[in-house]
Amino acid sequence: MMGTGKIPDGAMNLAAAEANVAPEATFKTSSAADRAEGRVLAIHPGTTSTKFGFFCVREDFTRNVQRRLPCSTDFDVAPHGPCKCMLLLMRKNSKRLHRISSPEPVPSSRVTRRDFIKTTSLAAGALAFGVPALLRGQNLNSKLNIACIGALGGKGRSDTDACARAGENIVALCDVDAGSEGYETQTKKYPDAKFYKDFRQMLDEIGNQIDGVTVSTPDHLHAIVTSAAMQMHKPVYCQKPLTQTIYEARYLRKMAKDKKIVTQMGNQGSAADGLRRGVETIQDGLIGQVHQIHVWTNRPVWPQGMDRPQGEDPIPATLDWDKWIGPAAMRPYKGRRDPKDQYGIYIPFNWRGWQDFGTGALGDMACHTVNLPFRALNLGYPTEIEATPLSKMNKESYPVGAKIRYEFPQRKASISVADPHLFHHHRTIEQDAATLWWYDGGQPDATAPDGHDFSNKPPVELTADIVALRGDIPNSGSLLIGEGGTVFSPDDYGTSFFVKLKDDTKYIHYTKHPALEKYPERIPRNPNGKDTNFAHTKEWLTAIRENTPDLCYSRFEIASRLTEIMLLGCVALRAGQKIEWDGAKMVAKNCPEAAPFIKRENRAGWVLS
Repeated sequence: MMGTGKIPDGAMNLAAAEANVAPEATFKTSSAADRAEGRVLAIHPGTTSTKFGFFCVREDFTRNVQRRLPCSTDFDVAPHGPCKCMLLLMRKNSKRLHRISSPEPVPSSRVTRRDFIKTTSLAAGALAFGVPALLRGQNLNSKLNIACIGALGGKGRSDTDACARAGENIVALCDVDAGSEGYETQTKKYPDAKFYKDFRQMLDEIGNQIDGVTVSTPDHLHAIVTSAAMQMHKPVYCQKPLTQTIYEARYLRKMAKDKKIVTQMGNQGSAADGLRRGVETIQDGLIGQVHQIHVWTNRPVWPQGMDRPQGEDPIPATLDWDKWIGPAAMRPYKGRRDPKDQYGIYIPFNWRGWQDFGTGALGDMACHTVNLPFRALNLGYPTEIEATPLSKMNKESYPVGAKIRYEFPQRKASISVADPHLFHHHRTIEQDAATLWWYDGGQPDATAPDGHDFSNKPPVELTADIVALRGDIPNSGSLLIGEGGTVFSPDDYGTSFFVKLKDDTKYIHYTKHPALEKYPERIPRNPNGKDTNFAHTKEWLTAIRENTPDLCYSRFEIASRLTEIMLLGCVALRAGQKIEWDGAKMVAKNCPEAAPFIKRENRAGWVLS
């Protein structure tokens, strides 16, 4: 029996406009058995007269071409030749998209109004906007066309290579410096990719051929570049930190939500099983209420605490300095202090320490090392942020070390359940107020290669058990102190952790601690292997194919909130005083001087799209 109904006007108008047909249609679906067994629910457009709703890609074997034509009323009658209807709605646990070929008969059944509205709206919106070019085209198994911006630096190369390793086409490389070390390597590796110096020119010229964009530029360009791609409805993988300012983070979050774009921030530890296991077990009460979090890093491993250099050097012919400066205030180009210095004053690496271009040690690492406690404790807007620099603070660069305190209020959070059913997918948990301490760098030491002594760590009374476990304190890590025990993660990314409950005498690795046996796995795991950089990228690519933004564990909806927390530490450092934060209004209530650090005044010609 064929179900009939009227598609919601907004959805139908979008589909009709794309298909150039009238906005009325009837529909057929796969059988109830198909849906019960987890197969894809497909809309097969039909007709009761000559008016058609959605179109499909139909192979016309009489002409050996593929054309967009309306589906026929009956699937066993195909006047234009067999059609291949695109399936645009999937169950959350589906791994791939399928296609149904006619003229084989397809069982039909009634579909509920809720499923119908949800499915038709998704299909119409996808056809008009959200689905990448290959899904609007002919073959769901085609490779994605990926354009890589900031493609020649360290992370630019690894992000590009991860997409290529996943089997996608690298169609464009964009970087302002054609004289960098990576230029020859990457252009030889991807000879078919067109090279650009200006991302705007790239998007103008080949935007309609691109299925996804990676952004691996310096921090100050992230939001400008990302928003330009998103304005064209392009899925984006943007390196951490997502943005350089809090305003930009919130802007991209809203943009991704409004346009339903597939997004991912490059904090690749998010792909690890260990991190996801830590999140779910801490949320489920492994160590009870957590009131203290301590996170530390050995960064900066680049110069900080310095003033702007005097003078000006000739700009290399291969470098577009104006485009590298981007939205920041123009300044003279300076190359290297020492000819042997491979990292330069600004380019290619040391921009991280400059306030106009980077976000310091906090921006470089907190999106990694704070990721586990941020997710496990559902940290939202802090109410108070106080920063103590360990070296003289100026208006040019971040200090060689800093200790920053964040105060978080009580929180309620909705988390997934282990065995969801029709009316029960989530439950609410309450979490106590908590204090997070951040430590980076150390005391100034002019004789040390990185300008500090790496001494900035949590108090020794909190780390004695860590020393007993390892013999030392790792360069980076996080420590969550709960009423029932502690969790210690010993790496940059939070990919592994140790547990010491109240009755334990020492830390035990999470895979061997018997207490974890009672906590079921309820957060989906990334199935793409142990290489977290590849797995994290592959998750984004899969989400593009399935047009499922929520598949990305570090989508902008989540990553922007983590980025905001981190950036508030930068604001407190630059403002030089404690910040009383109104997160909802995005205002430092007690410190109007902080406003320029919350929302930057961009240079003329450089705006968010």
